[in-house]
Amino acid sequence: MEDLWRSATGQDPRPEDYNGIEFWSNPERSGWLTKQGDYIKTWRRRWFVLKQGKLLWFKDPSSASSRSSVPRGVVNVANCLTVKGAEDVLHRPSAFELSTPHNTMFFLADSDKDKEDWINSIGRAIVQHSRSLADNEVVDYDNNRNAARDVDADN
Repeated sequence: MEDLWRSATGQDPRPEDYNGIEFWSNPERSGWLTKQGDYIKTWRRRWFVLKQGKLLWFKDPSSASSRSSVPRGVVNVANCLTVKGAEDVLHRPSAFELSTPHNTMFFLADSDKDKEDWINSIGRAIVQHSRSLADNEVVDYDNNRNAARDVDADN
């Protein structure tokens, strides 16, 4: 039933989302997390792998063990805005959330230590893989203008 729903809603990840990532070998972090579904808000325990700026999930560790493995989902952490604790939102222990410009995903770790380890690992990956603004791209959000352009115009 879940596979039918996933194919009908286009939730299966595209190969280009994870091509070139050897997720089965030496991940930056891997382990069990329970993830809330995107549309049907049920909780499913999945095996997660963080590698090369991608957070991938699989049904279980054996599903992530070879080159021919296909993840059930992929998030490019470069597109993520925040990762933080979410016990206050979900009213569940060891909860955290990962936010992108389009949605927020919720997870449950097995312990508070696992939650903190995942938050730290994902947070590091977000910083490492997000595009840094160059000095000439600094935007003055208070005045809604490109500050570097205005500095150049004043010179």
